[in-house]
Amino acid sequence: MKKLQILGTGCPKCQQLAQNTKAAADALGLDYEIEKITSITEITKFGVMMTPALAVDGQVKSVGKLLDAEAIKPLIQG
Repeated sequence: MKKLQILGTGCPKCQQLAQNTKAAADALGLDYEIEKITSITEITKFGVMMTPALAVDGQVKSVGKLLDAEAIKPLIQG
């Protein structure tokens, strides 16, 4: 099971990234769970200074960008 982590304080872009990530994972038929990390302390532990950010299994894949589902697919597939 993949752990897809959305790093952000809950702003509209963070919420949209979560929706787009879910759409990408569903389209790929992945077994996954989405975790929203909203604590600034936890976000900085990932080395992330700009949100929204996307991490897959603890590895940061995107920072400071609102990616669409098509752009997310290759990041979460591997």
